[in-house]
Amino acid sequence: MKAILLINLSSLLNTFICLITAFILGGLVGFERQYRQRTAGLRTNVLVAIGAAVFVNMAGNYGTEGVARVVSYVVSGVGFLGAGVIMREEGNVRGINTAATLWGAAAIGACAGAHLILEAIMATLFVLAANTLLRPVVHAINRRPFDMEAIETTIEIHMITEKEQQKEALSLLKAELKANHYFISDMDIHTFGENEVEIELILTTESANSTNLDELIQRISGLTMIKQAFWSPSFRD
Repeated sequence: MKAILLINLSSLLNTFICLITAFILGGLVGFERQYRQRTAGLRTNVLVAIGAAVFVNMAGNYGTEGVARVVSYVVSGVGFLGAGVIMREEGNVRGINTAATLWGAAAIGACAGAHLILEAIMATLFVLAANTLLRPVVHAINRRPFDMEAIETTIEIHMITEKEQQKEALSLLKAELKANHYFISDMDIHTFGENEVEIELILTTESANSTNLDELIQRISGLTMIKQAFWSPSFRD
């Protein structure tokens, strides 16, 4: 009966506005992350936004001091629980969407525990919408052709040359990079075999063109002083 007595249509409307705002704004952030093919993408960001909105709205509009304290414990506890389902496999992180869903589910449970039945139902609908209605959008984005120019990358260039010729080889490589508007953020030179060294250059760029880099490496590899040269990308947030 207490749950029925606590139903407040004005407060319910306020909760709906908070959740729809969190859904839209979280979706905008998530769409950008998904477009760039980041691990925490569209649904993850929407779920986190919805979960946070539910926690804050419940504590701010209805919570007493005791309820607010319990909610803070729930937030921290679910954080540890969510971390437990996140796994790294062969350089890929898995389970973030599951962790966000757990956080949203905890928010629903907290609402229900505070006798905010309609708020809990509404939060459930939004979490389900994030995991189901947004799924076709996620699939459509992920099916788009891979475009390196739209992804921020760190480029690693490796070049092997004779020790006596490393300065000349490095100078030629720097000239090629400068001509193609690539800038060196870090460099490392270490011994490779008895008479050779490996030069490793780190380039940071927002516009990595694979064809351009392949041509650059091909030109470098054609020099007699260069024993081997190659490049590899690593994608970053």
